[in-house]
Amino acid sequence: MVWLYRLHLYPSMSCCMDDLDHDTHGVRAGQQSAKKAIGFIEAIMLIGKEEGVKGYWKGNLPQVIRIVPYSAVQLFAYETYKKLFRGEDGQLSVLGRLGAGACAGMTSTLITYPLDVLRLRLAVEPGYRTMSQVALNMLREEGLASFYNGLGPSLLSIAPYIAINFCVFDLVKKSLPEKYQKKTQSSLLTAVVAAAIATGTCYPLDTIRRQMQLKGTPYKSVFDAFSGIIEREGVIGLYRGFVPNALKSMPNSSIKLTTFDIVKKLIAASEKEFQRIADDNRKKANPNTTDVQT
Repeated sequence: MVWLYRLHLYPSMSCCMDDLDHDTHGVRAGQQSAKKAIGFIEAIMLIGKEEGVKGYWKGNLPQVIRIVPYSAVQLFAYETYKKLFRGEDGQLSVLGRLGAGACAGMTSTLITYPLDVLRLRLAVEPGYRTMSQVALNMLREEGLASFYNGLGPSLLSIAPYIAINFCVFDLVKKSLPEKYQKKTQSSLLTAVVAAAIATGTCYPLDTIRRQMQLKGTPYKSVFDAFSGIIEREGVIGLYRGFVPNALKSMPNSSIKLTTFDIVKKLIAASEKEFQRIADDNRKKANPNTTDVQT
C-alpha cells in the first residue's frame, strides 16, 4: 500500500512546485514535468523507472511502525468513547457514534503524528534512507515544531473521516439481517462502503494536510492552503490524487475494521466459554450446593 500512498502524493504536490524550494522525490522527470501535475499511470511508470521495484515499497517500515500503534489506539479509543457517549438509556445515538469516531481519530493522530510526518518525509524527499536520518535533519534544520507541521489540518481531516467511516460501518452492519451480520464477507463489503463515503467526503482536508506537512510549504494555515490550492488549480486541485488514495484507504480500512470485528467476536466467545468452564468447575467443586439449590 505504500506505493499507492506515494502515488496519491504526486499529483497533489505539483500545484505548489513553483513555491517549494526543493524538488520532491519522484517528480524530477525534468523541468517540464516538475511544473505540471502527472497522472496515476505516469506516476507508476516514473517510480519504476527512477527507483525500480524497491521504490514502490520505499517508506514501508515507517508505515508499519506508525500504523500499529495508530490503529491500536484508534480502535481502543473508539470503544472507550462509545461508552462515554451512551445516553441514559444505554443506547448510542448517531451523533454519539460520530462523536466517538471523531474523538478516536483525533486521539490516535495526536499520539502518533510525528511518525506520520517522518513517514511522509522519508517517502517523498530525496537523500534519506532511515527514519533516524530524517528525524535528525528535521531537528537540526527546522526544530522540534517541525514534527507537528500540519497537525491542525490533520486533526480537522481525520475527525470527520473516522467519524463517518466508523459510524457508517456500525449503522450499516447493524441494519443487515442477523444472519448476515456475523459473516466476514458482510463486514468486508460494509467497511468498503463506509471507507468510500468517508474518503469522498473528507478528501479535500487530506490534500491540505499533506501540503502543510511538506518541507518548505508556502502555506501557514488551513484557510491559506485552501485558498492557495483553489487559486492555482481550481476546486479539482483539492481532489488530485483521489483515485490512488481511495485504492489505498478503502482496502486498508476494510481489512482493519473487519479484523477488529472478528477479534471482538472471538474475545466475546472466549469470555463466554471461559465463564461456562468456570461455572462447571464451580459446580464440580461444590456438588452439595447444587443439590441444595435443586
